[in-house]
Amino acid sequence: MAPPAVLMVGTGEYTTGFVSGAASTSDKKVGVVGLTLFDLRRRGKVSALSMAGVSGRKFPAIRQHLQKNISEAYNGLDVSFSSFPSDDASDPEAYKAAIDALPRGSAVTVFTPDSTHYEIAKYAIERGIHVMLTKPATKLLSHHLDLVALARRHGVFVYVEHHKRFDPAYADARFRARNLGDFNYFYSYMSQPKSQLETFKAWAGKESDISYYLNSHHVDICEWMVRDAGWRPARVRASASLGISESIGCAKGTEDTITLLVDWVRKRTTTTTTTSGAAEGDSSTSASTGHEGVATGIYTASWTAPMNAGVHSQQHFHYVASRGEVNVNQAKRGYDVVDEGDLSGSSLKWFNPFYMRYAPDEEGNFAGQGGYGYVSFEKFIDAVTAVNEGRVSLEDLDERGLPTLRNTVLTTAILEAGRRSLDEGCRTVEIVGEGEHVELK
Repeated sequence: MAPPAVLMVGTGEYTTGFVSGAASTSDKKVGVVGLTLFDLRRRGKVSALSMAGVSGRKFPAIRQHLQKNISEAYNGLDVSFSSFPSDDASDPEAYKAAIDALPRGSAVTVFTPDSTHYEIAKYAIERGIHVMLTKPATKLLSHHLDLVALARRHGVFVYVEHHKRFDPAYADARFRARNLGDFNYFYSYMSQPKSQLETFKAWAGKESDISYYLNSHHVDICEWMVRDAGWRPARVRASASLGISESIGCAKGTEDTITLLVDWVRKRTTTTTTTSGAAEGDSSTSASTGHEGVATGIYTASWTAPMNAGVHSQQHFHYVASRGEVNVNQAKRGYDVVDEGDLSGSSLKWFNPFYMRYAPDEEGNFAGQGGYGYVSFEKFIDAVTAVNEGRVSLEDLDERGLPTLRNTVLTTAILEAGRRSLDEGCRTVEIVGEGEHVELK
C-alpha cells in the first residue's frame, strides 16, 4: 500500500515558519510541520503533500521562503506541494476543496486557530481522512466528544499533537513517578515573550486564550502521569491577570496570564457484607464509593513574558507524591550560547535542539529525526499507515497511551472548565461523569 498523502491545513508559523511576510522571529524560523513532512517524504513515509490556507496570495512568498531556508539548507530537500486556494484567490473554506482532493486513508494536519479545529476535523473525518489536531483538540468538551464518536463511526485515527509526551525528560519523569507513591501536588509554568502576540493578534483574546494555547501542554502531561493510578479532575477554578496584552493592541479583556487550580480525586469502592438470619446463612452485599485521595494541580501560562530573556519558552513542572518528587526545567537544559552579533536582544541564549534539531548531518541532510517535535509527527504517520494496512485497530492505539482523541478528553474538559470559570466570575466548575459521558457543571 502506498504511503499516505498529507494535507497541511494552516500556513502560519508552526507549519512554514513564515509570519507577516517574513521568517518568524521565534525559535521556529523554518517551521515544524512542513519541514518534518518534507523529510518524511524523503524517507518514503508519506507521498503527495498539499497545503491549504485562507489567502492564496501568500503562497509565492511561502514557496520562496521554503526554497531558501529549507531546500537550500538541506541538500536540495524537495519542498514542493499543491496549494489551495489558487495564488490569486482568498477563501476561508479552501480546506474543503483540498480535503476533497485526497484519497480515503490520507491524513490532514490542522494547525489553525483553536476555534476552527472542530469544523475542519469533522469535514475530514466524514470523508475518511485521518486527522492530527494541534492542541487543544477543540475548545469545547461537547465538540471533542462529538469527534470521538464520529471518528469511531468512520474508522479513522484522530491524534492530538501533544509533543511534550515525547520529550525524553517528561516521558522519563512519568515512568519514575509511578514508583513515588500517591499523587499529591503538581505545579507547572509555561510562557512565551510578548512579541508572540504580534503573531497571534488576529485571534488572541477573541477566539482563544493563553490557557488553551500553553496550559494545554502541562494539563495533558499531568493527566497522562496520574490517570493509570485512578486519578481524575473533579473541580476547576481559574484566575487571570490583564493589562499588558491590551496595551500592545490585543482585544479588550485579553488575559496576559491564566492560572488553573484543579482538584484531583481518586475514587475507591468499598464492599460491605452483612449477615442476617445466621441459622440460614443469609447475607447481603453492598458497595459504596468514596474518595481515597485528593490532590492539587496548578497550571500557569503566559504570553506576556519579558523580552530578551534568553529562552523563547519557559517550561517547567514540579510533581510531588507521597514518597518523592520530580522537578523538570526544560527551558535551560545545560546548553547556552553567547553571540555578540545577535542584535535582537540578549546575547546569551538557551537553545532547545531536543525539540527540533535544525543542524544538518555530515551529508547536508536534515538530521532532526530524534527531536520530540519530529517524533510526534512520525508516530502519527506510522499509526495512520498501520491502520490503513489493517495491522492495528483504533482501540489498540488508544490502549498504547498515545495522545489520541479518546485519551485527551479530560484535558479538554479542564481547559473548557477554566474558560467557563473566568467567564462566570471565577466560579468553581465541576467535571462529572466518566469516559465519553463527561460533562461540566
